[in-house]
Amino acid sequence: MGYQPPYTITPEILSRVAEISEAVGRLTVLTDQARVLRLRRINRIRTIRGSLAIEGNTLSEAQITAILEGERVIAPPREVQEVKNALAAYDRFGRWRPETEEDLLEAHGILMAGLIDEVGMYRRGGVGVMAGSQVLHMAPPADRVPQLMGDLLQWLAATDAHPFIASSVFHYEFEFIHPFADGNGRMGRLWQGLVLARWNPLFADIPVESLIFEHQGEYYQALQESTDKTDSAPFVTFMLGRILDAVITSAPQVTPQVGELISVVRGEMGREALQAALGLLDRKSFRERYLKPALDDGSLEMTIPDRPNSRLQKYRLTDKGRRWLARHSRD
Repeated sequence: MGYQPPYTITPEILSRVAEISEAVGRLTVLTDQARVLRLRRINRIRTIRGSLAIEGNTLSEAQITAILEGERVIAPPREVQEVKNALAAYDRFGRWRPETEEDLLEAHGILMAGLIDEVGMYRRGGVGVMAGSQVLHMAPPADRVPQLMGDLLQWLAATDAHPFIASSVFHYEFEFIHPFADGNGRMGRLWQGLVLARWNPLFADIPVESLIFEHQGEYYQALQESTDKTDSAPFVTFMLGRILDAVITSAPQVTPQVGELISVVRGEMGREALQAALGLLDRKSFRERYLKPALDDGSLEMTIPDRPNSRLQKYRLTDKGRRWLARHSRD
């Protein structure tokens, strides 16, 4: 098939792909068009803030919203320009094809307009990734960039790897090549989102980039670890974790009652113990308002699923329930 990026499919990667696929399936069932329209704007703003914040932009979601609505914002002109560019880029998101070089260059031209001179074209000089005075990564010479990007885009068009894996591998390889004079981080994240959205339109409205921002240190660490190993598996694993978090976060939120139930679960507990922990006396109310909804949305699971009415039945948190609990414990 030509160029093949070096990456290993580990058991953890396969497990995360399965988890994300299951979560996307649930989200597809639970998401109605009206809700999509309500959340699209919110998530787009979160995505833009997350991606730009990684690059040092300090504007808040409220300020980005104001710019979107055409209001004047008192902020550094460059940061305002970055937001306007990102809004313009995401407006064209659905028209670009991830394997097409022309679209990639057009996206860079829009995303970096008014910020650098070399917009919409590959870099003409050497670049490196720095941490203070330390060089973390020296990108390939500029004269190799067109060939390297051509090989990478050709691989993306032909690969049969799952889009979760292919998009993450592309993201890593893109950052390794560092094809532009500036804007490589935001372009890599934008293009991974495009690959995912081409596979399932739901990803156009899932703020993966805001989750990357929350784990910014791990993001750079995974990039470096993959470079050190000459294998993008560490970065793929990291990105799959953030994609899973973003999908779960985008799902309809649990009810207050389910949230209360999740908060009292300790290991495996029987119905009476859970009811007592919540201080509830009415068994029917507990079952209908707390237990059944938690089982239905996948936050809780039975220890004996094939015998739901067993007197030995107990309940425990699923991965989804544990993630919800961890997230709200931090909050």
